Amino acid sequence: MKVESTRFKDLLICTPDVHGDNRGYFMESFNQERFAASTGLDVNFVQDNESRSGKDVLRGLHFQIPPISQAKLVRVSFGRVFDVVVDLRKSEPTFGQHFSIELTAEKRNMLFIPAGFAHGFLTLDEINQFVYKCSDYYSQKHELSLRWNDPALGIDWPTEAPLVSQKDTNALSFNEFDSPF
Repeated sequence: MKVESTRFKDLLICTPDVHGDNRGYFMESFNQERFAASTGLDVNFVQDNESRSGKDVLRGLHFQIPPISQAKLVRVSFGRVFDVVVDLRKSEPTFGQHFSIELTAEKRNMLFIPAGFAHGFLTLDEINQFVYKCSDYYSQKHELSLRWNDPALGIDWPTEAPLVSQKDTNALSFNEFDSPF
């Protein structure tokens, strides 16, 4: 597995080794021992999630607060997404800043998102399948969202009119949120 650092502490771009021939390809999308050896992080994933969406669907910016906060390993198994995270960790110099990357099924690139980040994505193809691992279980009681189009975050989403849920439309602004991270 190839691991690239970002300017955000522990936010990592991961690309698995892919073995292909005239029959197709094989890749190990996750291996606990190899992940720990490649990243230096000991993360135990307990839940896998998957979503399928058409073009211009925007999901996020979601996160869970302590004590049920989640680290995530996200990837696209079909299509492409514009993936965005916002650092909510007050102790980090990147607090309130965002990072974006295009994740694609073709590149097979993944993003490891530590706990303390809000996460969202915009689908770019007609059909997109997004899969991710979580380090803790989903808890509706601990889930919050930041407004995807909050000017305080300055995210340049590559669409004019995304399809957004009512929950995400009514999410908190960054200035309304008092981070426990």
